[in-house]
Amino acid sequence: MASIFGFRSRDPARDRQTDIARLDRLAKLFDQIAAEVEAEKSGLENRYRTKATNAAFLVEAMENGAASSKSSAEVGELTKSILNCERRIAALTRQSELMKDIRHSLDEIFDQNAQHGSTTKAAFAKPAAGAR
Repeated sequence: MASIFGFRSRDPARDRQTDIARLDRLAKLFDQIAAEVEAEKSGLENRYRTKATNAAFLVEAMENGAASSKSSAEVGELTKSILNCERRIAALTRQSELMKDIRHSLDEIFDQNAQHGSTTKAAFAKPAAGAR
């Protein structure tokens, strides 16, 4: 009867393949973004440690009278930089958690879709290391 109206539905297996491909692209994108966030956070944490160490040595030198009075301005700049690093690290941590949550939600969507079809999760992109 469907042919009478000139309408043919797609094969459910083809629909599943389309869904798998779409979910796979999304999973890879979220994994890529999560890796970018982690790389930025890691680099920033390294710079943060360096700035904190420099500030500590400078303050100690000032307390011992081994640094000039001009050094207090440098301590102020280091402090400002350290606070900016802490804010950015906190923002990146929130972004990382969001990517993990979204990725987990995507896996749940796939699992729900897989229960309604005969697809296996092996065809779906694997989470990045530490993504869960």
